[in-house]
Amino acid sequence: MDSPRNVALKDLDRRRMPQHVAVVMDGNGRWAQQRGLPRTEGHAAGEEALVDTVWGALDAGIKWLTVYAFSTENWKRPADEVRYLMNFNERLLLTRRDEFNARNVRMRFIGRRGWRVPKRLAKHMDDTAEMTKRNTALTVSIAFNYGGRAEIVDAVQDIVRAGVPADKISEKTIRAHLYDPKMPDPELMVRTSGEYRISNFLMWELAYSELVFTDVLWPDFRRGDLYAAIDEYQRRDRRFGGLSG
Repeated sequence: MDSPRNVALKDLDRRRMPQHVAVVMDGNGRWAQQRGLPRTEGHAAGEEALVDTVWGALDAGIKWLTVYAFSTENWKRPADEVRYLMNFNERLLLTRRDEFNARNVRMRFIGRRGWRVPKRLAKHMDDTAEMTKRNTALTVSIAFNYGGRAEIVDAVQDIVRAGVPADKISEKTIRAHLYDPKMPDPELMVRTSGEYRISNFLMWELAYSELVFTDVLWPDFRRGDLYAAIDEYQRRDRRFGGLSG
């Protein structure tokens, strides 16, 4: 990312703020390894990054923030790390949802719910979504047990089960069967830790998103880094296949 870290909110054009930002929260393991700590310590340190990013998005007037918390591929990680992540995400929900709710933040979840996700955690997700469903300042969508290809497969299977004729299937039809049809496409996707790929994240929704990659490891990411990514986004010319004005 060419933009400097820790751009201030006052330096951004509030008229050109993206309404939906998606984030791949990457680098927890490397952050821990650099400090001689277990990988799980990196996940724990990432909580502060997430909360500060949420507050930064709220202050900026962003309406939707989607974060990649656990992918369908993450089940391949060591069993003890997977167990930690299940427990960590459960604790995160229970300790933070009241705070988010008090600040008018709505929480939603996308991903496969009936496939390996502990029932207790799934219930906490449902309870959190219900608790915060009327909030309007910011929607935080958590992609958990999520895969972009899996989402498209699940959408196609739903369409087939609904008996929709092949010649009636359009982009609108597929969108209506995604995990959250009301979720707007992100204008901006940010990935931390210096990796340059989307890793099966929001493959349908990112079709015209601006992609910004930063070397910052996720536990070190703060709202200033979010604003730096938005600064980079605001410097770009978004043409959607057309020509510049």
